[in-house]
Amino acid sequence: MDSNGLKPAGPSEDIPAPDARQLERAAAAIRKGSAIAVTGAGVSAESGIPTFRDPGGFWRKYPPEEYAAYSAFLRDPKKVWKMWQERAAMLEQARPNDAHTGLAALEEMRYLQAVITQNVDNLHQEAGSRRVIEYHGNARQMVCLECGRSEPLTRSRIQEIPPKCRSCGGLMKPGVVMFEEFIPEDALAESERLAMGCNSMLVAGTSAQVYPAASLPQIAKYNGATIIEINVEPTDFTHDLVDVFLQGSAGSVIRRLTEHLKAGSSG
Repeated sequence: MDSNGLKPAGPSEDIPAPDARQLERAAAAIRKGSAIAVTGAGVSAESGIPTFRDPGGFWRKYPPEEYAAYSAFLRDPKKVWKMWQERAAMLEQARPNDAHTGLAALEEMRYLQAVITQNVDNLHQEAGSRRVIEYHGNARQMVCLECGRSEPLTRSRIQEIPPKCRSCGGLMKPGVVMFEEFIPEDALAESERLAMGCNSMLVAGTSAQVYPAASLPQIAKYNGATIIEINVEPTDFTHDLVDVFLQGSAGSVIRRLTEHLKAGSSG
């Protein structure tokens, strides 16, 4: 990944493969069914979408208080939309990676109930996942602040900024949850219900530092679920909350985990 974080992140020889025993422990938990996944920016990094807080991440170039806060958008929508012009070009080029397709396969195999994602890139849906709870909205859409009309966010549509609603002429906003906005109530309620009822939870590509999403592994753990973390490095909650830690890139680990489960079911 370059200094701007714009190149796809491929598998690295510096990242160790997950331990075989840990892989089997994770597979054994998932075989019980009723698993769910919680995904963050690290899952889409291999699709060329930079993370936010890492070195070279998106917030280094675009400070969130200037570009991701609702008050900043209302204060200077044209400035924020300039950032979204770059973001839209990036999203149009992005394609699902092994993490997205692996989770879709686990759903197809009836192991995975749903994906709860903090990402806004729509890549889980493109990979084939059918039940996706979008915690922070969807950057492939935009919504009118006056009449509530929603329409696709494309580069051609935002050539002139800020874009105006084709129905009422109101200001259009990217269809994402900005800082100072609330998480959609239906996403909150469904996510908490899934976390309370799952047998296992895969937490992939997130440091679980941003609430309320960070509370989901805690809810699942409290209700008896096995917590499986997939990350390049341990996080703040690895030692306190996690039952199985699978170290590596999300794409590589989820591909291996899916292959392991397929081999077990066919055997």
